[in-house]
Amino acid sequence: MLKTILKRFLQIIPILFIVVTIIFVITRMIPGDPAAVMLGPQAPVEAVNDLREELGLNKSISQQYFMYLKDILKGDLGKSYYYNESVVKLITEKFPNTLSLSLVAIIIALIIGVPVGIISATKQYSFFDYISMIAALVGVSMPIFWLGLMMVLVFSVKLAWLPSIGMGSIDNGLWDLVSHYILPSICLATIPAATFARITRSSMLEIIKQDYIKALRSKGLKEKIVVWKHALKNALPPIITVIGLQMSSLLAGAILTETIFSWPGMGKLIVDAISNRDYALIQSTVLFVALIYVVINLIVDIAYLYLNPKVSYEAGKGGE
Repeated sequence: MLKTILKRFLQIIPILFIVVTIIFVITRMIPGDPAAVMLGPQAPVEAVNDLREELGLNKSISQQYFMYLKDILKGDLGKSYYYNESVVKLITEKFPNTLSLSLVAIIIALIIGVPVGIISATKQYSFFDYISMIAALVGVSMPIFWLGLMMVLVFSVKLAWLPSIGMGSIDNGLWDLVSHYILPSICLATIPAATFARITRSSMLEIIKQDYIKALRSKGLKEKIVVWKHALKNALPPIITVIGLQMSSLLAGAILTETIFSWPGMGKLIVDAISNRDYALIQSTVLFVALIYVVINLIVDIAYLYLNPKVSYEAGKGGE
């Protein structure tokens, strides 16, 4: 198991190298000149050229690329052109906001999605099963930007129950903080909750039809113990894999939600960086998100190995 974990850890290095290269190339393909954007449309050409020289943008693309790699190896992610601050400082300020929103969203999704999936599996083809799976299908298909705008329109504009933008502050009372989390976290939790419900139902159905579950029932074991203790434990590996992937997606894909609700997190930081052609900030924020993504997947793999030690990664994930 330790050998497999070490092998998976070493695989992160080439993955990150590829990500760094792709990010650099795509960033340089974004139309617009960072120096011209920073100085504004009325800036004289000489001032723009001086700023390009100062930022190192007059160097060739290959020179910029190797300088970028060299800085990363030294642990230097650079300085934001637009904010004139260290990129590390900006990320450490914004990431906790995205992390807290994603954690609240994933908890909501788990509380709703997993029990719904279990009940649907144990009551297959019942009214609850049909309704919940239709709701899950709608949830998976729901465009997040449309759902977010509708939530703002109904709960903030029409009913005036909840705030539509910002993060709130505990200094203004607990309700101020909680109320600002409700709409964006529910919006962000919609797709994961629907996904968990569908995966849990599918995984549970496969388990509860096996012979050992029938044997447990024939011995007179209570249905709750059969389902929640024996069936759920063996149905967990694929569910945990999906939880890890969804958590990665939430951290990486909260851009729309954070933009709609003006949430001061990584998503909004990335959007602002792209708008301002802030190369250093774009590269570092996307690289950071990619790093989080591969680390979470590594944790999922370790959890998968713990739950099912027979898994052999030499034979491919899932092979036994």
